[in-house]
Amino acid sequence: HWKHGGIVGVRGYGGGVIGRYSDLPEEFPNIAEFHTFRVNMPAGWFYTTDKLRQLCDVWDKHGSGLTNMHGATGDIILLGAPTSDLQSCFDDLSEIGFDLGGSGSDMRTPSACVGPARCEYACIDTLDVLHSITLEFQDELHRPMFPYKSKIKISGCPNDCVAAVARSDISVIGTWRDKIRINPSEVAKYASDSLDIQSEVIDLCPTSCMSWDPGSRALSIDDGECNRCMHCINLMPKALRVGKVRGATILVGGKA
Repeated sequence: HWKHGGIVGVRGYGGGVIGRYSDLPEEFPNIAEFHTFRVNMPAGWFYTTDKLRQLCDVWDKHGSGLTNMHGATGDIILLGAPTSDLQSCFDDLSEIGFDLGGSGSDMRTPSACVGPARCEYACIDTLDVLHSITLEFQDELHRPMFPYKSKIKISGCPNDCVAAVARSDISVIGTWRDKIRINPSEVAKYASDSLDIQSEVIDLCPTSCMSWDPGSRALSIDDGECNRCMHCINLMPKALRVGKVRGATILVGGKA
């Protein structure tokens, strides 16, 4: 029983607050106005416990206390504030170092995986890229000016842990240009530890660019045919590593 009853927001911003009204206000007066804040999350979703406590204290003061960590775009979602508390809640969020994310026909809040902060597969510094993009598009993020929403997501490798390809309009995917690094002794260990390299790795390669000699326990890769799907690396992380010449592939085309 929710309805859109007009535009609500905070001073200077056209996005970041989504109006929610109950169509049964007489029956449910406590949620007659139940607006949603989208709050820009830290890069890689890294928090200190102190910062989370500050965030929850602000939300307990001004809203329902309900949160969604995190929304589909990546934002911190604060569910349920009355119109009278919107500006004061935003002011208090600003005081503890948080800004609003995107909503409506604007640049939605960019998001990125943890990248080199925690992941050995990262081919780019996703956190730095996210920070730069967020600062560059501040105006587009806070003041809707597009005919439709637009999303940017950054993944450090083709595993694409933030689902950039599936859920954004501009996907930045970390990748490499040289050969997958092979450690033959570790390959042999995987073969000895009951991994069926032929059926579980070679036969599942989407471009059939790999071959396996069980007699000599030799694994070879035609890197020119490899599409960087990460399947073999995920199954044999000690034996196979991403290349050293690293960069990013940028995919442009709306899906979300």
